[in-house]
Amino acid sequence: QAPLVESGGGLVQAGGSLTLSCASFGRAFGPYTISWFRQAPGKEREFVALVNPGGGTLYADSVNGRSTISRDNGKKSVYLQMSNLQPEDTAVYYCAAGAVADRSADRYNTWGQGTQVTVSA
Repeated sequence: QAPLVESGGGLVQAGGSLTLSCASFGRAFGPYTISWFRQAPGKEREFVALVNPGGGTLYADSVNGRSTISRDNGKKSVYLQMSNLQPEDTAVYYCAAGAVADRSADRYNTWGQGTQVTVSA
């Protein structure tokens, strides 16, 4: 079993909504910051949002105001609700766990395999 497993991706029309889930298996969850990153074809992986162990959140400017990240430590899961999705949101979305709340992907050592989000115009 992979340590982090994403789900909830899919095909949605512009203006639609999706909720992505990230479930943790086989490791402590509470002490870690969980972040979402995304990678579009031909582009570098970019930060989307994070939630730290205390529930504090941080968002990329590109999704701020139309996304909400939350965590349920009892279920060892993190959720990313996204609304008003646009074609430029099309990417593979990854969750990652790390000891430090940081926007840099280099600070995270545990990753899921990703879930595809495709937004049609």
